[in-house]
Amino acid sequence: MKHATTPARFQDTAEARRRFGDQLDRLAPFLLRVDPAADAVVEAFASMPSGQGFRLLEAALARGVDHVAKGAPAELRALFEAVDHVPLWVDWEAVNRGGTAFLRTGMLGGILLAMQALILGYASPGGNKPLVFSGRLREQVGRRLGETSRFVYAVSQANGMRRSGDGFAITVKVRVMHAQVRRLIRESGRWQTSLWGEPINQHDMVATALLFSVEVLDGFDKLGYHIPPDQKEDLVHLWRYVAYVIGVEPELIPGSYAEARRLAEMIFATQGAPDGDSRMLVDALVTHSIRSARSDSERRRAEQIMAVFCGVSRAVLGEALAEQLGVPRQSSLLAVPLLRAVAAASSRAHALPSLQDFALDLGGRYWQRAIEVSLGGSPADFAPPERFAGGRT
Repeated sequence: MKHATTPARFQDTAEARRRFGDQLDRLAPFLLRVDPAADAVVEAFASMPSGQGFRLLEAALARGVDHVAKGAPAELRALFEAVDHVPLWVDWEAVNRGGTAFLRTGMLGGILLAMQALILGYASPGGNKPLVFSGRLREQVGRRLGETSRFVYAVSQANGMRRSGDGFAITVKVRVMHAQVRRLIRESGRWQTSLWGEPINQHDMVATALLFSVEVLDGFDKLGYHIPPDQKEDLVHLWRYVAYVIGVEPELIPGSYAEARRLAEMIFATQGAPDGDSRMLVDALVTHSIRSARSDSERRRAEQIMAVFCGVSRAVLGEALAEQLGVPRQSSLLAVPLLRAVAAASSRAHALPSLQDFALDLGGRYWQRAIEVSLGGSPADFAPPERFAGGRT
């Protein structure tokens, strides 16, 4: 039974209770828990001149917090004391294998990142609210996609999550960015905790890690791209460590594929149906390349590509959820079967040791090009916003 303080978004239904029992009582409180260490850092940064705090963060990432020239505030030192500690359970070889398995999938992984993982995030009528408040997903879809792709690519590279790795640095920056977005949302006076929980809470943070791991793996399965069980465990292990660095409490982080799958199912079973914001975010995603086309021919090509992508989305999400989200129906009935055939053939080829390095190189090139196009040549520094560009008024 839902506790009086549990946010209304948490749907404690009879079916969910039958499947998960008192685990629901242990999950719900995480909707009201956030990240005190990162929140303290952005409060300390707020008292500094514009941009100074982020420069200190970048210096601490590059040289270590003890070597920051002007001296780091105590709050930043405390954050780095946490993220610099590598838990005993981290297996660096497994972390690297998980990233390699994902990057090897190339374009297929990119399609699933956008058309499954991100859309499933939008489907949550509570978890999507920070995106709506910030306004960035509606006004700057291409850039936000590029930043997300840059993040996923960086953490997936070999040694990307090591202390000197690009993936580690971006993960810490994203953690601080989340805290700043949380701060701005609270200052707006419009956030309704009783409905949605805290902004960017622990529950939603771990849900994001699950979207990029078990949910994407589920998409590969549905499209016929076979990833062996041990490599599935490796990808979950990678995102287990990413979740740790980004500030998810250890109790909430699943330790295996089976645990991650069960937690993902529990979250989905209790989140409720997609709302109007869900559909608005999906529409912004699936139309942004068409709206940004600079010529008729470019527009027609964007429409053709998006028709295929939406077909894939409907195939992995299921027709019922896709309808609730307003994912457009594709015009060609052959696109998804053809993609499934290509996916199945690719997975068989990628299982051959002689082709694995080639597939990894090809996949890496795809991600680099996709990021470059999405960002329009400008860098992604993951600086925390000083204010919202738009959003709910």
